Amino acid sequence: MTNTELKEIENRCNLATKGPWKSMIEGRDHFCGAHFIMTGKEDIYISPFIQSDQDFIANAKQDIPKLIDEIKRLKTIQK
Repeated sequence: MTNTELKEIENRCNLATKGPWKSMIEGRDHFCGAHFIMTGKEDIYISPFIQSDQDFIANAKQDIPKLIDEIKRLKTIQK
């Protein structure tokens, strides 16, 4: 991965609504309403609903910054 690609990913993540995001599944996380991703600002509803996809999208907001930090760390020790 190039530094440019890494920076583009980081920029997209930074421009998204601040986290943490949380996947809210009807019957798993709450018992009324619908399935959605809670962002702290606007809820995101995904259609068609696939639980594993929603969990992945919601957790990406927390996971991507960690992955970026690890890639940067590894790049510094490879030099």
